[in-house]
Amino acid sequence: MLSIVWGLGWVVTSIERTAYPRFKRLITAHELHLFFSPIRDELEWAADATDCDEHLLALMLLKSYRRMGCFPALEDVPEMVVDFVRRAVELPEGTLPVYRAERTAKHHQAWSACGPA
Repeated sequence: MLSIVWGLGWVVTSIERTAYPRFKRLITAHELHLFFSPIRDELEWAADATDCDEHLLALMLLKSYRRMGCFPALEDVPEMVVDFVRRAVELPEGTLPVYRAERTAKHHQAWSACGPA
């Protein structure tokens, strides 16, 4: 969807296509698999780069950079995406993507820019 007709014939750009990208409200199963499924190399790399399940999940969610063009705040990632990635990575139910330190988040962002494609 490129645009939305709003008001009296006004055409405005969908919020997902602006300079301030956000996750769509509804993400299809196809989009989840296409954009958020980890490949084996990514998972091996992330598992070696992290020391706990929470950091592994947070690092795997940074794959959303490719879709959005920016690193989203973890609290902005929809729960359906978090659940999908958690199940794909086979982490325990209830594992949350959190960082113990701001420094870790910055390291993950730098690593994900040069991690496996």
